[in-house]
Amino acid sequence: MAKVELKSITKVYDGNVKAVDNANIVVEDREFVVLVGPSGCGKSTTLRMVAGLEDITEGELYIDGELMNDVPPKDRNIAMVFQNYALYPHMTVYDNMAFGLKIKKVPKNEIDTRVHEAARILDIEKFLDRKPKALSGGQRQRVAVGRAIVRYPKVFLFDEPLSNLDAKLRVQMRAELSDLHLRLNATMIYVTHDQVEAMTMANKIVVMKDGRVQQIGSPLHLYNYPVNKFVAGFIGSPPMNFLTVKVAEQGGSVILEEGTFSVRPGGAHAECLKNYAGKEIYFGIRPEDLSYAGEGQDGIPVKITVVEPLGADIHLWLSTGTQPLVARTEPHHNFKVGGSAVFTPNMDKARYFDRETELSILPGPDEQAASV
Repeated sequence: MAKVELKSITKVYDGNVKAVDNANIVVEDREFVVLVGPSGCGKSTTLRMVAGLEDITEGELYIDGELMNDVPPKDRNIAMVFQNYALYPHMTVYDNMAFGLKIKKVPKNEIDTRVHEAARILDIEKFLDRKPKALSGGQRQRVAVGRAIVRYPKVFLFDEPLSNLDAKLRVQMRAELSDLHLRLNATMIYVTHDQVEAMTMANKIVVMKDGRVQQIGSPLHLYNYPVNKFVAGFIGSPPMNFLTVKVAEQGGSVILEEGTFSVRPGGAHAECLKNYAGKEIYFGIRPEDLSYAGEGQDGIPVKITVVEPLGADIHLWLSTGTQPLVARTEPHHNFKVGGSAVFTPNMDKARYFDRETELSILPGPDEQAASV
């Protein structure tokens, strides 16, 4: 397979619209990398530049050590799976999968071997004589993936391939694509706006916003050590809570005051916050790191505004009186809309962000830092 390197890649459209701004990304050989971010963040444009479907305005793209900026798409030895499958409706599944190989004049017996091998891997052998209209969405997506597999490419590119599927099928296809990556031992670059897909499938995640890379790292690294407020809020479901609090001192210790409550950070965190004494910061806490403490206990007193029972757990929408919160808890308590409660934050898991820069105040382990 191949290593893919994007060095200071920039894409500018007419009217000086900068879609991608100085992206530096390394996809190691046989790695599964997911580009994730909201609509318009530049992730699909980045993928299309790797594929050769978009010209690179500035920077250099290398695949397997070779400069690819001016190499036509057909000569890059990549295969792309699109959101809308892009299958030929008048052709059978077999012919759709074989079409690219026929264009390259691959011998007929080799085409047959490759198509049947890919169909077996994807469990679509029984559909080879059918046309796309006779297939479900998930089956069509498997055909599109099979068409990519038969080419034996150096790099697989996926542009939001699951977005047209229903929720249950998306979960199934996520598992199948992850398994496919392991079986093929392939280099894969995958674009999605769904952070759950990114967290469950990737070896490495690239978070993008407004055309810029925000942070690169393993799923758990980004989850536990976000470099800024955007990454912290984007990775995780439900997303991290952010409360505006004031850093104050009480009896020589650092506390965080909100108006309706105060909480005390742990030792190492308190040391990092001393420089912010007298200033407002963002206090970040994930929904699963809020524990129900009952009334009259220390913590954050709240009113319950919405109860969402999900079976294994409950999502509670809360209000401190001035700011909203979401808690994820076990369904053992009889929570009522309009009721009062107290939730205790796990201060070891709390994160803190500068109000002006929105960068993390706490240092994280040295992985790949933000590019902002």
